[in-house]
Amino acid sequence: MKIVLLDEIDSTHTYLKNEICKNGFTAPLCVATTLQTNGIGSRGNSWIGQKGNLFFSFVLKQEHLPDDLPLQSASIYFSFVLKLVLQEQGSNIWLKWPNDFYIEDKKIGGTITSVAKDLIYCGIGLNLLHVGDEFGCLDIKMSPESILNAYFLKLNKMLLWKEIFSQFKIEFQKSRFFKATIDNEKVSLENATLNDDGSVSIRNEKVFSLR
Repeated sequence: MKIVLLDEIDSTHTYLKNEICKNGFTAPLCVATTLQTNGIGSRGNSWIGQKGNLFFSFVLKQEHLPDDLPLQSASIYFSFVLKLVLQEQGSNIWLKWPNDFYIEDKKIGGTITSVAKDLIYCGIGLNLLHVGDEFGCLDIKMSPESILNAYFLKLNKMLLWKEIFSQFKIEFQKSRFFKATIDNEKVSLENATLNDDGSVSIRNEKVFSLR
């Protein structure tokens, strides 16, 4: 994975997609910054943070993912791999279905994933510093560079979905105390059923993490 670090950018996700559109895909690529001024969040929301937090987007071919991964649950997969990396360093971070990072009851980041032909794009934002009372921040000290390096080393191992899901299934119980946005509506996950493909069944509807 080639990593390009930029001091400031409007959106790592937009920059990356424009770069691939202009020059084509030649190898897995990551664009990262500690200051994003017009980031893209879930459902078209903006994701803007203060200087010192971590924002990065990467692109790779679907063939670089484990064969048993349901593509619609790629956000869970990418998020949980980062969760494992940070947990190994002592963090109490956990993943709320489908793609939000939490410390206790405070959101500290999130993931968006999209697919274009045989390419898959993933964008991640993570608060390394406090940004206000509404949100939390990572509970360990790691530099953006060390997080990125450790993350892509772990991602390159292509951990099987069944291995990731077996751990996420246990952690999903924490999500039951929260809500998720489904069809632009906040819906409680208390009675949701987590399926083996990473989707949830709720209100007679099957919902995946891929937006």
